Amino acid sequence: MIPDEDLGPAWLRDYGHTDFGDIAADILAMEHFAARLRADVEGNYAPRARAVSDTLLTSLPPAHPHFGELDQFLRAHERAQDVALQNVYNYANGTYGFAAAAREVSDRYRGSDAFARARVTDVHAGLRAAGILPTAEEDP
Repeated sequence: MIPDEDLGPAWLRDYGHTDFGDIAADILAMEHFAARLRADVEGNYAPRARAVSDTLLTSLPPAHPHFGELDQFLRAHERAQDVALQNVYNYANGTYGFAAAAREVSDRYRGSDAFARARVTDVHAGLRAAGILPTAEEDP
């Protein structure tokens, strides 16, 4: 028998050992959530994202040729602007893709036996079609 002090925290002792059965996904709830998230992106995020994008596209003036530290800062700043701009763009597109994938899965499996027919591979296929998951060719 292993002493209690050698077992680690109580909340972690049964990690990896579950007996709660299947994980069920509420397809309609997922669709409703995605639709509300998309509406929020369109109503609240997109209008502000345009202003943020315009700001991020603003270039700073070049550094003086004899001020190397400023030149390095400007290059790092430009890279940070690019990453931030990609994040602004990808958040909206990812949300739209998620909404489209949720709608596709819901449409395919709507009905009384939807939960019996829905498979993880179908959800993954919907997310791949939306560009949220990598395609089979892109998987490592």
